[in-house]
Amino acid sequence: MSNFQGADLNLFILRWMVFLSGAAVMGIEMAASRLLRPFFGDSILIWANIIGLIMIYLTAGYFLGGRWADRDPRPTTFYRILAWAGFAIGVLPFIAKPFLDLAIPALEQFDAGLGFVSFAGTLALFVVPITLLGCVSPFAIRLSTRDVSSSGSTAGNLYSLSTFGSIVGVFGTVFVLLAIFGTRGTYVAFSIALLASAIVGLARESRGRALRYAILLAIVIALALFASSGIIKQSAGLVYETESFYNFIQVIDDGGWRLLTVNEGQAYQSAYRADRVLSGGIWDLFLIAPFFASHEPSTSSGQTPRNVLMIGLAAGTVARAYTEIYPAIPIDGVELDPAIIAVGQNYFAMTQPNLTAIAGDGRAFMRRAGEYAVIAIDAYRQPYIPFHLTTVEFFRETRAHLAPRGVVALNAARAPNDYRLVDALAATMRQVFPSVYLIDHPNNANTLIVATNEPTRLDDFRANVAVLRDPNLQIVAAQALPSARVAEQIEPVFTDDHAPVENLINDIIFRYALGQ
Repeated sequence: MSNFQGADLNLFILRWMVFLSGAAVMGIEMAASRLLRPFFGDSILIWANIIGLIMIYLTAGYFLGGRWADRDPRPTTFYRILAWAGFAIGVLPFIAKPFLDLAIPALEQFDAGLGFVSFAGTLALFVVPITLLGCVSPFAIRLSTRDVSSSGSTAGNLYSLSTFGSIVGVFGTVFVLLAIFGTRGTYVAFSIALLASAIVGLARESRGRALRYAILLAIVIALALFASSGIIKQSAGLVYETESFYNFIQVIDDGGWRLLTVNEGQAYQSAYRADRVLSGGIWDLFLIAPFFASHEPSTSSGQTPRNVLMIGLAAGTVARAYTEIYPAIPIDGVELDPAIIAVGQNYFAMTQPNLTAIAGDGRAFMRRAGEYAVIAIDAYRQPYIPFHLTTVEFFRETRAHLAPRGVVALNAARAPNDYRLVDALAATMRQVFPSVYLIDHPNNANTLIVATNEPTRLDDFRANVAVLRDPNLQIVAAQALPSARVAEQIEPVFTDDHAPVENLINDIIFRYALGQ
């Protein structure tokens, strides 16, 4: 049989496989970000590489599939393409792990070469399944074309069916497969569907050949059943790990501290120790921010913020410290990922009665927020800060919800000698706020940017903290005073239309890795 003319059942199988291949392509693409996220994060740079390379592989598949179909236009060949694509998808998450594990020392040592090998090697694993799936549509057109006069409609119907499959693949993967089966299970599900469909088609041509390809299906099922799912990413002191819609999350115990890390794990989002108020990290500096606001030093010793909004709650390090220092003040904490909120409650004692944890986007919440004395922003998706939380428009919205003598405090990461991101954020905030200040953390590469709703002076801050009585605040003030300074940057200014945050951070990281 050289085509599907007059074979209604075979034509149905062909159309089903075109639909399924379209779904598999997008399903693999969506799941690829989850496969890479624990090791490389999920920045726009990672997505660009995933999408770009998959498009390259599809292009190769379209080209090869058309030539292959002209040379060997048999249904059996078509089914075999689907079978091998399904098998390659099924084994991909298992053979990818050695490449992914290379990323851990690469990122820890800032080894750009090793990191490239890990990333490129992992993405190269997609070349076989995606290229084979790219062969499906042109091959199907060749098999189902009855005469030249109807070839246009035949091609259009099959490509629309493939695209519809891709639509189903996107939503089905994100909302169903990943939620139920996880990353590895999603690849296995597509693999089994493709292999089973191909075997059904092969059985109509040759039962013996179908049985031979059933071995591939058995291998994938065996891997799924017996290969250890275990720990996704090995980390010393690991207490808990999970995948959410937004992040790969790990809880780690290290020297008495409980730490939260997400995705590639090159920074900590929260730190907790039951017998300590201060963490020793950038989070402590948020406690000193209210003392930039007062003009009257006489009020500072008893100054307590009326309320706090925390954008980037994470597991509640800043919220807990504010609760300890300023008891019972209302705190609204906004965290994009509800799974991180759950981790904070279960592993970081984030159960303070004065804290309201809200799952959602910080900027979206800001539009419906009330008025706050302190707005603290620490919303990193390491190593990036979401661009929409860095712009003039965002800070205007923020100021609209700030009390008359309120303050905004923003954590800005940097390299030891590269302040370009800090400068850009400070310049942007100076477009909105009358007074902006900078404080470098003495022990790590972070700077706290503080802006006040009313004009203030640095001397006021120094006078305010000089009369502090709380021992924890005295410690933080001693850390802050040596580097506290007025921000004088005037450019660049980030806007909603142009905020190249990712490019700037990529360049900072690249230069740091090269020792520049």
